[in-house]
Amino acid sequence: MPDAFVYYFLVPDRATGKLVSSKRRATLEAIKSKGEPLMESRMAVDASEVDASGFLVGRLGGADPTDELWGEIRSLKLRADSRDREAKQLTEGFDRERKLILCAESRELRGRAEKLQQLIQAADKHILAAFRA
Repeated sequence: MPDAFVYYFLVPDRATGKLVSSKRRATLEAIKSKGEPLMESRMAVDASEVDASGFLVGRLGGADPTDELWGEIRSLKLRADSRDREAKQLTEGFDRERKLILCAESRELRGRAEKLQQLIQAADKHILAAFRA
């Protein structure tokens, strides 16, 4: 599946009427009728992570940044898998260049996911060491 771009957006708070950031990300198409997109919050995800209404599935913006990172890792791996599937369907001769590009993108996405995972694991070790001290 191709990538999709999702954003947080500004919506009126029900209690105060002030503009606040949404808790979920959505595509620009889905945001049109809901509020104003926060363009700086743009994030690429696999299209399979977006529901029929255009909202990112399975991730809410929350207080724990680690949860957001695990969601990002999952998305990077899904995007890499998508490129691998597409590359396997291409023929070696005619589509060779496209296949090489997809394989390189897949490696890059998996590398980024691995780096994020290592950062989380290093932070967890640091936190455990602090509790033991």
